[in-house]
Amino acid sequence: MLVALAVAGFVSGVAGLSIAVIAHNRANQVLQECTSALRRQMQVVDGEIDHQALRDVAIVHYDALKEMAGRRSFSLAMINSAGDGIVLSSINGRTETRTYAKAVRAGRGIEVLSPEEDQVVRAARLGRGPVVSMDDPLPDYGTGNGSSAPSAHV
Repeated sequence: MLVALAVAGFVSGVAGLSIAVIAHNRANQVLQECTSALRRQMQVVDGEIDHQALRDVAIVHYDALKEMAGRRSFSLAMINSAGDGIVLSSINGRTETRTYAKAVRAGRGIEVLSPEEDQVVRAARLGRGPVVSMDDPLPDYGTGNGSSAPSAHV
């Protein structure tokens, strides 16, 4: 019985250490991404920053509908240095196309963003554009934007 408790304690300790290492690595990744975003935001042209000019652009293509392959749907983010802008999404099916425009303020959607829209906004803010792949996901920092995809409307 004592051996079983010792083994259970050892396994628990190793699991705790593993979780701590993963959390530490994730924190370092978040720090690097935030540092990169801040450096991009602080870039100065001719001594002044034009906060209203669009400077962060990214697009992601994806299959929004099961019956439509070929990554015909897309989301496009156009953001200024303050993180304000828009996301345009086009969900393309065989017989119809739906287009959505959502406002972005301070790098977050004012409305609920789909996972693809959230992906493209984060990619634009981090300077990963113009073309981003959903197969190469960016870290999720718990933006709280939800996961309601615009493709659910078609």
